[in-house]
Amino acid sequence: QVHLVESGGGSVQPGGSLRLSCAASGSIFSLYAMGWYRQAPGKERELVAAISSGASTNYADSVKGRFTISRDNSKNTVYLQMNSLKPEDTAVYYCNARRAGTSWPGYYWGQGTQVTVSS
Repeated sequence: QVHLVESGGGSVQPGGSLRLSCAASGSIFSLYAMGWYRQAPGKERELVAAISSGASTNYADSVKGRFTISRDNSKNTVYLQMNSLKPEDTAVYYCNARRAGTSWPGYYWGQGTQVTVSS
């Protein structure tokens, strides 16, 4: 069982930055691959960034070069640094945990945090 709590969302102007955090509890965090999904109104939820238990990373083409995912296993936390934000980044962002040997999305979700990019 994994409990995930996101924080760090908010409103920002285009070109601005935000850092999302996802704190995990309840299991051995280092065994899980972690991902950040987002869902904009009227759109399907999409995986924007992922980091393996070994800290390998992957990004959606739409955020490459702007977003950085990282993890701190000593704090059971995964981060998403978002720079050069665009209005199309506006969405609810969700943290997701996936056990090794399973597919995305993983079984565990956070409650989501709203990111709004607008002038």
